[in-house]
Amino acid sequence: MGENMNTRPNIVISCVDMAVIEHHLDETRLPREFLDELEVELARAKIVEPNVMPANVACLNRQVTFKVLETGKVFTKTLTAPDQVDKYDDSLSVFAPLGAALIGLSVGQSIQWKTNRGLQSVEIVHVAS
Repeated sequence: MGENMNTRPNIVISCVDMAVIEHHLDETRLPREFLDELEVELARAKIVEPNVMPANVACLNRQVTFKVLETGKVFTKTLTAPDQVDKYDDSLSVFAPLGAALIGLSVGQSIQWKTNRGLQSVEIVHVAS
């Protein structure tokens, strides 16, 4: 492990996704502890216009393939806003712990995140554009 897992990777979020997420943060009934973690993550994101959003970055409505490093299991999910989870068969809400971990990460980056199973490290394998 060359990179310290406590160091958060740089993340990029489009201004449109940020507006959607912030709207849902105001409306949600999720536990404050979880929201604080997501808000800290969003606060350090580089905000860009949607037309310059890199194709290899996990964002809303993109299908993301990621690996849970502790188990080696690979999953492919479409990241969505909480009110859009019915739109895709493989939806993962950005308000679910793993969804929050993935948003803004680019291919090859990994992050450690608190999930229902304790701390898990996820790495982005592929983003479908």
